[in-house]
Amino acid sequence: MLFSSVVFLFYFLPVVLVLYYALRFSLILKNIILLIFSLFFYAWGEPWFVLIMLASIVFNYFFALWVDKYRQRKAAAKWILTLMLIFNLGLLFVFKYLAFALSIVNENTLFHINVPNIALPLGISFFTFHAISYVIDVYRQQGKVQKNLFYVALYISFFPQLVAGPILRYKTIAEQMVQRKETWQKFSVGCCRFITGLSKKVLLSNSMAIVADHIFSMSSDSGLPVSLAWLGAIAYTLQIYFDFSGYSDMAIGLGLMFGFKFEENFNYPYISKSISEFWRRWHISLGTWFKEYVYFPLGGSRVANKDKMIRNLLVVWGLTGVWHGAEWTFVIWGLINFAFIALEKVFNVDKTSRFRLLRHVYAMFVVVIGWVIFRSPSLVDAGNYLSSMFGLHGTGFWSDTTYMFMKEYAVFFILGLLFSTPIAKKINKFTVEGARFSRVFELVYPLGMIMIFLVCVAYLVKGTYNPFIYFNF
Repeated sequence: MLFSSVVFLFYFLPVVLVLYYALRFSLILKNIILLIFSLFFYAWGEPWFVLIMLASIVFNYFFALWVDKYRQRKAAAKWILTLMLIFNLGLLFVFKYLAFALSIVNENTLFHINVPNIALPLGISFFTFHAISYVIDVYRQQGKVQKNLFYVALYISFFPQLVAGPILRYKTIAEQMVQRKETWQKFSVGCCRFITGLSKKVLLSNSMAIVADHIFSMSSDSGLPVSLAWLGAIAYTLQIYFDFSGYSDMAIGLGLMFGFKFEENFNYPYISKSISEFWRRWHISLGTWFKEYVYFPLGGSRVANKDKMIRNLLVVWGLTGVWHGAEWTFVIWGLINFAFIALEKVFNVDKTSRFRLLRHVYAMFVVVIGWVIFRSPSLVDAGNYLSSMFGLHGTGFWSDTTYMFMKEYAVFFILGLLFSTPIAKKINKFTVEGARFSRVFELVYPLGMIMIFLVCVAYLVKGTYNPFIYFNF
């Protein structure tokens, strides 16, 4: 079930909210409502996938109990952690990477192993990371072991963050599950945040998706003119940002409606002046997860020499690339990010305050090239597309198709470029803090939000193109 769907907006969400607030007197009953509807939300598309998630919940519940019980016996606790990782990563491997691994074996050996066609359970990368976080936080005593299976199930399956994040670490939400307070201020802020995310997704990301998908599909037939190739790359750069940050806004808004406070997942990554900074601003919860559970345990940056630091970065970025999907394109994309981040650390690029504009151009150039590889179905397709961007196909610079897309989607490109910067945040702050405009703002803001919501609904009812990129991960 998509957040940006009529079923979710007009059936699922209103029913959950009405029941939740009708039972406001009892935290236990409110949590039961959230768990029941979270499981229903997950089972909506493929009911049997919910069995995989339930297995993950039950096994990790026991792993946490055992690791808590045997914490004093370090060898035993580490064995339990190892078994937990084998179980969780094994589950992820079977559903996400087994077919890819077998195809590599077939290509490089004389074996002819049958490659099974395994469907990918929705959100398995996200709920697996939630589960690992729970057991490790208990082991590190950064969160109390939960003896009630119900709360473990709620943490792993909570529908706002279930299928596309943000990735919640157990220690950041454990207390909120057993003690939280809903307020009308939280609810109203949550509604506005949800509508903001919905508009990013429906109005901007979906519009950019039409342009990007059309141009990338043209690339598979033959080369593209340079201007058209760059326009497609920029359209995808905007699409993926508004797709994922829009989903994160909706998830954070939903959390607030139910009294939860999730951590931010995006902080205007396209204003970055280095790749390191970009990754501090993009998918913050994933970066934090890898830092806390992989990079720091390896030694992080505080190691004896830079060789080990480079090794640690390579491990993290290799895993980050693979986490996004079982294709060589994701592996190469992860390694490109590793290479630039490693170079920036070696030459302290991220710490200098000089050449800000030049560094911003460099960072965005690398990011856009990276998204082309990320978006392409294969490395060959990525190579063809990149060749077009740099005029290596001999197909010229300009085309009527470029002009047509620029003319038809100019408004969405301009709005996309503007709202990928903090301009709206600054206008908001200026208007609220300026006493002269605050009363006008108080009246206009909710009306504006209602208008935006109605426009989004009109687009959805009309049945516009509505994919979610991160649902594939």
